[in-house]
Amino acid sequence: MTPFKTLQIPEAQRYWIRQARVPICFLPGGPKTDVDRDGATLVDLLVDKDKITAIEPAGAEIAAHLPAIDLETRHVWPTLIDMHAHLDKGHIVTRTENPDGSFAGALQSMAEDRTRWTAEDIKRRMEFGLRCAYAHGVAAIRTHLDSREPDQARRGWAVFREVRAAWADRILLQAVALVPIDAFRKPYGAELADLVAASDGILGGVTRAVGGVHGRLLDDIDPLLDTVLRLASERGLDVDLHVDESGDPAATALARIAAAVLRNRFKGRVVCGHCCSLAVQPEEQICRTLDLCAEAGIAVVTLPTVNLYLQDRCSGRTPRWRGVTPVHEMRQRGIPVAIAGDNCRDPFHAYGDHDMVDTFRQAVRILHLDHPLADAAAMAGPLPQAIIRAGPLGTIAKGGPARFILFNARTLNELICRPQSDRLVIDRGRQVSVELPDYSELDGI
Repeated sequence: MTPFKTLQIPEAQRYWIRQARVPICFLPGGPKTDVDRDGATLVDLLVDKDKITAIEPAGAEIAAHLPAIDLETRHVWPTLIDMHAHLDKGHIVTRTENPDGSFAGALQSMAEDRTRWTAEDIKRRMEFGLRCAYAHGVAAIRTHLDSREPDQARRGWAVFREVRAAWADRILLQAVALVPIDAFRKPYGAELADLVAASDGILGGVTRAVGGVHGRLLDDIDPLLDTVLRLASERGLDVDLHVDESGDPAATALARIAAAVLRNRFKGRVVCGHCCSLAVQPEEQICRTLDLCAEAGIAVVTLPTVNLYLQDRCSGRTPRWRGVTPVHEMRQRGIPVAIAGDNCRDPFHAYGDHDMVDTFRQAVRILHLDHPLADAAAMAGPLPQAIIRAGPLGTIAKGGPARFILFNARTLNELICRPQSDRLVIDRGRQVSVELPDYSELDGI
């Protein structure tokens, strides 16, 4: 077998990628013959400049005069989608550490660090994160932007608009307003919705009060949710909420959100992230809530690495649960569920590198997405693509963008067992040659 490190992406504008093993969940409308036990098939891909112009079963008759790279049954994936990130918070862990690793400690640390968030500081850290993501093979990111104070919101959204324009040819960027839900008691809620609409963003919120943790619901949670949905509906906005991010069974906002969507006949997309406490509620209650979510058409994004880090953390005590939501039960009901990276090197999660391949590999273990692996990989590509409306990204389709990740792995087991630090990333038919930025570039922030 040809050593992976010697493979060379052709310089020609048209070339074949031969014997590429692709999970069929990434191949809408593509050939699905001889599917292996991991749910993958072998195909030949024709790249023409920045597009995929043909997808044929491997070994089919092809234009022999064109240059080709033979992967010899190694995996090829589309570049992936991270639909829940916090680019404005990232990479502050070395200047503002969480004192105890808890959710409350993270809130305290963030309040202290937010005073340093100049436009220059936010932009520098955002772009560092984007450079990491691009080198790893991420094609789209939805980031939440801290918007709890009017000045902070205006500054953060202005930086985002600038960065989104600068990165438009490399990473599709979306943004969500992040604010505790009690902010919608005040006129600022409407002002924020106007800012979001003017920035082509998504209206968001956290189902807890300012400075509080997720637990017993606010007494006015229902009218607050009605307000969020009304403001979004009036402006034609989708909604993306942080929900029940705790192990307290009294955190039951998810069911209330589903009821609010049905009550308001809301027509936009509603995404709920985290939903951790659902896993520690009685089985009967879980079933009722999930049935309601399915009826309301709610999509869920689970953040396995960050929830594993934060949830059930007590000093000197081993955690008793994994902190994640009941993903399998959601998928059995047809609820769209994606996985995403969430926080990166900040008080809410001290680790990470904006790498969706790493997030997927960890998610398989944390959420038991294996035996069989089947279409687990869809949770990092086609499913978030559909949820956030990311066009053709996250899939491999005829006429779609020639954006791939090539792995030195012939099976999903081989892909998951090693970190894939030698992967090759192709963007619009050309190998991405940029390297991961050095941490020293953040010195002085």
